[in-house]
Amino acid sequence: MSTLITVRQTTTTTTTTTTMTTNNGTTVDSSAPGRSYGITQPISTKGPDPSDIVATQNLEETLRSYDYFESDAELEHRVDVMTKINSLVKKWIREVSLAKNVPPEIVDTVGGHVHTFGSYRLGVHSKGIFLKKKSRERSYFNRCFACVLGGDIDTVLIAPRHIDRTDFFSSFLECLRRQPEVCDLRSIEDTFVPVIKLTFDGVELDMLFARLALATVPDTLDLKDDKILANLDQRCVRSLNGCRVADEVLNLVPNCETFKATLRAIKLWAKKCGLYSNALGFFGGVTWAMLVARICQLYPNAAAATLVHKFFYVYSHWDWPTPVLLKPVNDAAYGFPVWDPVANAFDRHHLMPIITPAYPQQNSTHNVTQSTQKIIVQEIKRALETVNNIMASKAEWKQLFVGIPFFQRYKHYIILLLSAPDQNQYLEWSGLVEAKIRFLIGNLERNLYIDTAHVNLDKYTPDESVFETETKKPSETNGNHSPASTNNADQPQSTTSPSNAFSGMWVVGLQFKNVNKVQLDLTEEIRSFLNVVYRTSTNSGMNRENINLDAR
Repeated sequence: MSTLITVRQTTTTTTTTTTMTTNNGTTVDSSAPGRSYGITQPISTKGPDPSDIVATQNLEETLRSYDYFESDAELEHRVDVMTKINSLVKKWIREVSLAKNVPPEIVDTVGGHVHTFGSYRLGVHSKGIFLKKKSRERSYFNRCFACVLGGDIDTVLIAPRHIDRTDFFSSFLECLRRQPEVCDLRSIEDTFVPVIKLTFDGVELDMLFARLALATVPDTLDLKDDKILANLDQRCVRSLNGCRVADEVLNLVPNCETFKATLRAIKLWAKKCGLYSNALGFFGGVTWAMLVARICQLYPNAAAATLVHKFFYVYSHWDWPTPVLLKPVNDAAYGFPVWDPVANAFDRHHLMPIITPAYPQQNSTHNVTQSTQKIIVQEIKRALETVNNIMASKAEWKQLFVGIPFFQRYKHYIILLLSAPDQNQYLEWSGLVEAKIRFLIGNLERNLYIDTAHVNLDKYTPDESVFETETKKPSETNGNHSPASTNNADQPQSTTSPSNAFSGMWVVGLQFKNVNKVQLDLTEEIRSFLNVVYRTSTNSGMNRENINLDAR
């Protein structure tokens, strides 16, 4: 397995004699010299055999059975939404430019527009739940707490130098609020990458902001050019890198269509298993894309089903914290820090480094904790066993997407309850809690008696019976009675809805260790987390009136 993790730059080309059959049945002769992808030579250049083609077709049929793919009408609707958003942005930039005394004769030439990134830009976005069920009678809570399989569009608003972030989070936010198509609007400024979240005509959008050091921003601007990063602040660079990384990923894989087919399967598996959340310490969309891209580099001619199999095989044997790299780390000398565990002490503490390919290269998984690493590795190994059976015709692909039996796996829980008097406040505070919940996980992990702290990615309404599958019998740990928590969080409780109209609930599963009739008190860990949340809300000027955040 040393070949899988050796980090070295490759500048040579490869010559193969493989005859490859693609998913559509055409034959490609790859005997001519070709480009070498990645930092190592491929492990295998073998093309698919008939059984691989059949397995790939079965995989695609399974994905379709989950209603994974959009219809032409839904795709057209997204395009229409993006056209409207772009028009709105250009109108707003014009108004702000005039207010800042930009000469009227040039105000229409300053430019500015919206770029997409993430799954939408990669071409692997899935059907949006809200859009798909738009015709049904659905309550607010059903929309908010459904297990969404995708459908949102990640965007970045690129503006000329006289438009700043204050404008974005003030006048542009108000501009959005006036639009009849907009709902669920909230801004999250105090985060690693500040964002405005909204739903526009049934399509969920995340909007970032990047101000370039340019007087004008033409629509033809090449975002891959490192020169556009000159004289930018860190937040703008982070916002731009979503687009830059997505484009680099597509440029670094041997076959874009096979890459997309494989990534769709991995994304669905990750979401079903509750592993799809950067904010909560798991992997986000770009991380899963980079992991799949590396497998595509190692097996450049393989079919999608084979790549899914190799994905779980390679990463179940990966020697973490050896980094996953799609290309060598390169410092373009614009003054931004790049991931470097030799020079940067903080980088040496990353548990599962997966490095973005665009300058400035960063670790996309810096939020991973000891618990989430353990869960991710465990689920990858569990998936490998399933896919081994699938490739041996002993199981079907649908068994890969069963997911984690969360409420059967854990016997002890902490329940976080949030309530607010109105929808806007609830959405704002919900985003804050999710952005800070990893601090609670970190606090719990530092407790000598806690082995794993696992946040369930699903949010619930407080009156939902989420513990119905749990046994009511007293649990035991290491042959003894289970430890007692301050708020009796180790036992399923009634979660009666608070009096406020809008409320939600997060569940943290706990697994204990080294417990021998110890009375476990988690008061300090919980109090510290609540203090972080409230302190952040104060610093961000968030309204705390009638907000209730509690842990049980």
